[in-house]
Amino acid sequence: MKRKTNQPPSPAAVVVDVFCGAGGLSLGLQQAGLEIAAGIDLDPACRHPFEHNIGAPFHRLDVTDVEATDVVAMFGDNPVRVLAGCAPCQPFSGYTTKRRESDDRWRLLMDFLRLVEQVRPEIVTLENVPRLALLPLWAKFVGALEAFGYQVVWKVVDAADFGVAQNRRRVVLLASRIGAIGMPEPLSGPRRTVRDEVATRPPVTAGACDSGDPLHRARGLTAINLERIRIAEPDGTWKRWPEHMRVRCHTEPTGRTYPSVYGRMAWDKPSPTITTQFYGFGNGRFGHPDQDRALTLREGAMLQSFPADFEFVPAGEPIVARTIGRLIGNAVPPALGAAVGRTIAEHVRHCAPAI
Repeated sequence: MKRKTNQPPSPAAVVVDVFCGAGGLSLGLQQAGLEIAAGIDLDPACRHPFEHNIGAPFHRLDVTDVEATDVVAMFGDNPVRVLAGCAPCQPFSGYTTKRRESDDRWRLLMDFLRLVEQVRPEIVTLENVPRLALLPLWAKFVGALEAFGYQVVWKVVDAADFGVAQNRRRVVLLASRIGAIGMPEPLSGPRRTVRDEVATRPPVTAGACDSGDPLHRARGLTAINLERIRIAEPDGTWKRWPEHMRVRCHTEPTGRTYPSVYGRMAWDKPSPTITTQFYGFGNGRFGHPDQDRALTLREGAMLQSFPADFEFVPAGEPIVARTIGRLIGNAVPPALGAAVGRTIAEHVRHCAPAI
């Protein structure tokens, strides 16, 4: 099911999406008029959402095993090739950056760089957590791109500035061998909010599911967590709760640095960053603004800017929250991908005559 867009296509610009996940970045690039040639990911759960929603082949491969000839074949004879990548962010997160850079997962970024060096696509784009840009590995990566003849720009951006109803800071890089390329420009006007995305979803209770959408299901709550969410205030904190309602870790010094857990979102603000466990009330500020439950899988996807009809599993198959939560939380928000795609499309239209 390939989605049609009203955007004019860029001249023969095609994308191979490495670490494609469920297809958030590819969907955004496609909405901007780019053609998606293929997606590559090791996770088999990505196959259905990518192929069904994007309409392009999915290749279940470990990037360490991908050869340049494989990627060249995926691109075909198109004169403008875009290699996109969002290496899994866990190695670069605040929880894991104390690991040695020899950790196998750190090598994913360098394997992506290997493909860039060997394939030499006209354009490269990458998205990841901001902490990556603070590491020596990042300077090595950017320096190598420049040595390969790319003009490189990068910046830490907030997805909320690009039509995503979510505060989500990410480093975005664009590099081109066909001319100087700019960064996406933030949208004008007010930011989208939680209300804009989820207010029209049918109400559901904790542990229940909407009969019309199997992804619009809320995780059940224990009796104590049901009490907690009933006293939680939108955009509030557990620090205002009675002492007996607090989780044990909150009474210890280490717990005081996490004021957002067991919190409700506010209707008229962007949501906090949607993680892979957003469907759990105790995992962050993931309580619904006024219903006594955590976000549903569908609501989390929509706060990531996925369309309301985006299909993550085939019809009739079991809904596994951990799997779908991972696909949603790890995705590049399509609206952010579309902003990157518009920048690439404009760059190609400007530089194509010189190719």
